[in-house]
Amino acid sequence: MDGIEQRISLSEPLEQVGRVHVRYRGRKLIYFGGCDYYRLASDAKLKKVVTRSLEKHGLNVAASRVTTGNHDIYEQLEAALGVFFQVEAALVTSTGYTANLAIAQALAGEFSHVVIDESAHPSLKDAAQFFDCPIIAYKHRDAKAAAMAIARSGEFARIALLTDGVFAHDGSLAPVPELMRALPGDATLLLDDAHGAGVLGKNGRGTTEHFGVRDKRIVRSITLSKAFGSFGGAVLGSKQICRKVVSRSRLFAGSTPPPLPLAQAAVHGLANVQGDENLRARLKRNTDLIDREFPIMAVEPKSASQTSNLKRDLLKAGIFPTLIRYPGGPASGYFRFAISSEHTPEQMNGLLAVLRKYQ
Repeated sequence: MDGIEQRISLSEPLEQVGRVHVRYRGRKLIYFGGCDYYRLASDAKLKKVVTRSLEKHGLNVAASRVTTGNHDIYEQLEAALGVFFQVEAALVTSTGYTANLAIAQALAGEFSHVVIDESAHPSLKDAAQFFDCPIIAYKHRDAKAAAMAIARSGEFARIALLTDGVFAHDGSLAPVPELMRALPGDATLLLDDAHGAGVLGKNGRGTTEHFGVRDKRIVRSITLSKAFGSFGGAVLGSKQICRKVVSRSRLFAGSTPPPLPLAQAAVHGLANVQGDENLRARLKRNTDLIDREFPIMAVEPKSASQTSNLKRDLLKAGIFPTLIRYPGGPASGYFRFAISSEHTPEQMNGLLAVLRKYQ
């Protein structure tokens, strides 16, 4: 594929400038894209952590953790994740996407049916295939529809229910308490909390803390590349679940873990989110400004002309126009704005002034 073809299929390259700007076609614009909710990926202290770790450990362990690629830093990160999320065990994976696949491989053969939100993240839809059993999709964020799908599976069905905690295309939340009430006692909920982790809940522990739900039937997957500013993923659950992933998942056994400098950065990013109440308070302030439960807002244009007009108005206001096409969102594309703790009130007001005309 040549360079021209690649630019057609991918988004246009952007240059990050500082913590809340990008350079786009020669202009410095306010950036509401991505999902770096605390802008830790560009935090000066975390970058120094990466530099020091790079000099000491190099780029890559170049091996699976089940062979010769394990390291104390991974175990430090898993211990920190266990404490922060108040779970029995955590297991670091190469990415958040692969965490779901590794869990499904580990649990394959233990369930008779998978019940999944029709708008679940692609990683969950791919993971559903690994369970090797019938898959039933239910209406998006509809707990009654999920309960009906469970009932249709039969009296003796063993259910694995798959859903995002926060749906990335618009920032809406799954009805987790209602889903748990619908689940049989021997069921499992695989909750992809990539976006909720570090953001939702009083302490940033995610969707389950937001709803006040603690249940041994829940297995969570998260990413370290959003709220925590680094890279990689993790499984959160019981020691038994994590042992099964290590012993049964071909993907886990056959993949290289995140580079050590980024795993070290994730330890520090996690500590930042855990220990800096002002950081979380600034994000909450900005989220309140958009009147949402979660710091994502989406605008779906009603026509091509409205798309063009909104893009023009955003550029006029000095804001990068985040027009995207993403699985689970409108096929024609939509504007998605991810709010961070580092956006100023003036920047927030500038965005809202433009969007009022289109909502």
